[in-house]
Amino acid sequence: MKIELTDMQFRRLLDLAYVGNWILNSTRGSDRIVEYDEVETRLFSVAPAHGMSALTDYKQGIAVPSAAFENGGIHEAIAEYEDSVFFEILAEELARRDMDFEPISPENYGELTNRIDEYIEEFEQNGIDNISLDK
Repeated sequence: MKIELTDMQFRRLLDLAYVGNWILNSTRGSDRIVEYDEVETRLFSVAPAHGMSALTDYKQGIAVPSAAFENGGIHEAIAEYEDSVFFEILAEELARRDMDFEPISPENYGELTNRIDEYIEEFEQNGIDNISLDK
């Protein structure tokens, strides 16, 4: 297979491969999905040939994203995504809890989305500052 990309498109592809592999493998410990590691390695192994040698390091002869790549803002993008997902999931779980975890139906879907929206608004204004747990 041959795909033609501009240098900027290839650079973005490196970002996409890294982020995708991070999401799929970062929490798996030793049970990584090796096929995704292999794709990432293949892409980073050709980066130097395209003037992007600063983005690739080698560990035991295997191409890996360099520290410069990892510290260049990609983790800020991942953290932004994680924050967004965290608050969306939390809002839905709290809204469903408020509704006693009733099965969602056309009749109560509007109530659920309104509650979610209220929680999202709260989180946008105050983060988690107003969340408390009773023990």
